Amino acid sequence: MLDEKGFDLWADGYDESVGLSDEDGTYPFAGYKQILNEIYNRVLTGKCNAVLDIGFGTGTLTQRLYEQGCDIWGQDFSAKMIRLAKAKMPGAHFCQGDFSEGLAEELCHNRYDAIVATYSLHHLSDEQKVRLIENLLPLLRDGGWLYIGDVAFGTRTELDECKASVGDEWDDEEIYFVAEEFQKFFPEMKYEKLSFCAGLLSFRK
Repeated sequence: MLDEKGFDLWADGYDESVGLSDEDGTYPFAGYKQILNEIYNRVLTGKCNAVLDIGFGTGTLTQRLYEQGCDIWGQDFSAKMIRLAKAKMPGAHFCQGDFSEGLAEELCHNRYDAIVATYSLHHLSDEQKVRLIENLLPLLRDGGWLYIGDVAFGTRTELDECKASVGDEWDDEEIYFVAEEFQKFFPEMKYEKLSFCAGLLSFRK
């Protein structure tokens, strides 16, 4: 698993490496652009006021929302990612910290129209994911949405089939969403499959 230093080292080439995987339609980023476009359009269809991004990386999604006038907040544990994102969005509010250990206190005092997390939560155990989602949902304003786009599968069987097809490229250190297992904790959660290895999970307050 990449730690903070690992992400700092990857920061300069992150967008390019993601783009190449998406264009080739290969694991793990097949469907990446579609997921970001879906979240972008849905956030703008609703109220475009305050948006919180968990693990925003270099700000690929939030930069576009920022340019549309959204008030952007975010947390990431890579100082270099934050510097790159801040250069694109000087008016955004970013906090450094490991969200597997909780949200920065500053972020918990606000309420958001949308909370987004793209390709960041697969670094957490399922137990940590559940706990984080439970902590995020109360931060939404009434009618707000939490969108999670990531490597994700509808069933455990689909995950196993993808793992078998990918072979040695599969990353055993990452823990991917299985929608049917998370719906036990969040029955109202909606899951949409957007590629053979990616999906969008949506939660509404």
